[in-house]
Amino acid sequence: MAEVVYADNSNLEEIIQDQPLVLLDFYADWCGPCKMIGPVLEQVAEENTDIKVVKVNVDENISLAQQYGVQGIPALFVLKDGEVVAQKAGFMPKDALVNWVKST
Repeated sequence: MAEVVYADNSNLEEIIQDQPLVLLDFYADWCGPCKMIGPVLEQVAEENTDIKVVKVNVDENISLAQQYGVQGIPALFVLKDGEVVAQKAGFMPKDALVNWVKST
């Protein structure tokens, strides 16, 4: 069973390396929609072993958020083989989130 992985400036590249499909979430502890999507991301990770779910705290990793052009949170990015192929901001229900990730 897979779980959500927390990344920062020092280890994100290592975590996403060699992962064919990554769902990257930029969040903050004070963000209401981020708190709502947290349990959804945990379910996605547990139920979809083909999706690596990675979370990055924007307050602790400002340069990483800037590198990805994060303007609002939660900011969700789909990475295929390390390249960003899609991005969205805001809460998404689990089924819609999984369909979005797998269809990009």
